[in-house]
Amino acid sequence: MSKVKYVKTICRSCHGGCGVIAHVKSGKVVKVEGDPDSPISHGSLCSKGLAITQLAYHPDRVLHPMKKDKGGWQRISWDEALDTVTEKFQEVRDQYGSESILIGQGTGRDFESHFSRFGNLLGTPNMITAGHMCYLSRIAATLTTCGRHPAIDYAGNPECIVMWGCNPLWTNPDEYKGVSFWNAYQKGAKLIVIDPRKGFLAKKADMWLQIRPGTDAALAMGFHHVIIAEGLYDADFVSEYIHGWDAFVDRVISDYPLDRVEQITWVKQDLIRKAARLYATTKPAGIHWGVPTEQTNNCIDFTRAAVGLMAATGNLDAPGGNVFHQPPGTRSIAEFSAHRSLSPEQRAKQLGGDIYKLASRMTIVTPKCAWDAILKEEPYPVKAGYLVGTNPVVSRANAKEVYTALKNLDFLAVSDFFLTPTAELADVFLPAGTWLEQDHVADNWKFHGYVLARQKAVEIGECWQDHKIFMELGKRMGQQWWDTVEDALDWLLEPTGLSWEQFKRKGFLKGEMKYYKYREKGFSTPTRKVELYSSTIESWGADPLPKYTELPESPVSQPELAAEYPYILNSGLRTPTFFHSANRQLPWLREIRPDPIVEIHPEAAKQHAIEAGDWIWIESPRGRAKLRAKLNSGIDPRVVVAEHAWWYPEIKTPDHGWDISNINMLTDNSHESMDPLVGATNLRALLCKIYRCEAE
Repeated sequence: MSKVKYVKTICRSCHGGCGVIAHVKSGKVVKVEGDPDSPISHGSLCSKGLAITQLAYHPDRVLHPMKKDKGGWQRISWDEALDTVTEKFQEVRDQYGSESILIGQGTGRDFESHFSRFGNLLGTPNMITAGHMCYLSRIAATLTTCGRHPAIDYAGNPECIVMWGCNPLWTNPDEYKGVSFWNAYQKGAKLIVIDPRKGFLAKKADMWLQIRPGTDAALAMGFHHVIIAEGLYDADFVSEYIHGWDAFVDRVISDYPLDRVEQITWVKQDLIRKAARLYATTKPAGIHWGVPTEQTNNCIDFTRAAVGLMAATGNLDAPGGNVFHQPPGTRSIAEFSAHRSLSPEQRAKQLGGDIYKLASRMTIVTPKCAWDAILKEEPYPVKAGYLVGTNPVVSRANAKEVYTALKNLDFLAVSDFFLTPTAELADVFLPAGTWLEQDHVADNWKFHGYVLARQKAVEIGECWQDHKIFMELGKRMGQQWWDTVEDALDWLLEPTGLSWEQFKRKGFLKGEMKYYKYREKGFSTPTRKVELYSSTIESWGADPLPKYTELPESPVSQPELAAEYPYILNSGLRTPTFFHSANRQLPWLREIRPDPIVEIHPEAAKQHAIEAGDWIWIESPRGRAKLRAKLNSGIDPRVVVAEHAWWYPEIKTPDHGWDISNINMLTDNSHESMDPLVGATNLRALLCKIYRCEAE
């Protein structure tokens, strides 16, 4: 009998970072378990990570390159696949210019450094990600406000935690793992939960603020009103380290009295006052916010106001507050990605760059600008695309437009694990390796101070890790890369004095923790202070102070529309099983959540003769989707909360039912609905109506 080999590696079934021990027998991973030596996850592992073997060895997984012809998909070699992509891209580049090639990724599989390098060396400024409405938008806002992204310091033992639109126990997002939050909570930290929905954390909280979806910026300004009016701010920090405080105070006091904030947010002003006091007077305190605060037209203003709360209370870069973790010394993504190789002339061609100034600063392309370029050829045509680890047909707003745009490309290549609804639109399919099949310096783009060794446990079929695909395709396009993936990792690690082989044995690196760094060198902004009055934003002719702008589609802004569509749709309800559009073909996870769910209040259900378990239609002015009703008295009767990114792998036709239960059939991606600085899509506060599916 063959022996079991144990390989320590790092999960990437969701946001990544959790330590894993892979059990390998006869060249196959037979089991995974949490690594108790992990400094990130301490032995914990979520359902998505535990189900990785069902993904890696799924019978529907594509294990070889494919090319589509009139007869459908045909198996081809890697050489033919890469040569085909190269030939098509060169044709487009020669005829239209590199800017007419679009490359895109989703939340990513830790290939951000290689993705960006490939795009920059290709010469295209048009790289779409989820960043316009997820994470990169908060990075953009925090860089502009305080020079770096402040993450809550759970290791510093916060005494108060404001959990703002996030459930890390299910999502383990970005810098954070749920276990870190839970440990701090169990030590006795006070918990304030801000969420339209009464979930597990709201039930555990000392205070729950049931906010109207999308009004987070107004609530943050309400917190500021209490802190300013009652003198609860750190006067020394404010006077020395905040730029524009007086102008900010004038706006808060004049525009955000608590009676107005209550009217906007639906949160009682007494509750706002008590929560703001608890946060401001409990030291140290940290704010942990999630993507719902970013997926509205108030994306940047909320984030800037939230940073203002950290700063005004003296909790910025303080132990147990929101801190600037030090990087561990590897080369940065910016350096690896050859960012400067893209000429100023090409960068100026970035789609939407003249509209969304902050997005342009972060090299973020809002997808709507890409779809317009494909369908209308404005401001110039986009003819070819390469999508990696993303399924925008079900994960991006206005799904019908996304589908039409991708179908209209002259050429599309997709790299993924399965033939998703998006992959079915491609001309060439490149089979990607899972995290069990890759070597990489994991988490090197996050702001938590760690990098971790993801070690390849197995090879499956002809699949290549994404990093290798970028490298080999890039070489064919005449780009400068290293000979092997390992050589590239050696270069990434070079400043640390470690080779990839040495780093694998070490397991991880952590930057030295140092607090109050601003006392020595200020903040990395033009004024060297926290800019509540942003000199950068002012230079673009935009409002330099945070504010709340009424949602573009709400009972307040569009009362006539609300008469026909009386409910507020809060899309994007998270589950512990799925990572956006992934995992719906995995038996363990699909058994837990077999159908797409929409939560509605029992009072609303009664009005429409809807019972628990009924299939219902949710409809907006743009389209409709069919989901199964779950009654929840922990949401407002005026709100419905729906899951996103549903498709049906079991439907074997090429469309895989992408338009049946896809909540993005309803969502809006019009420019009028977006954040004006970064182009964040409004996904969390739209108008809809509900009714039973009589056919069911």
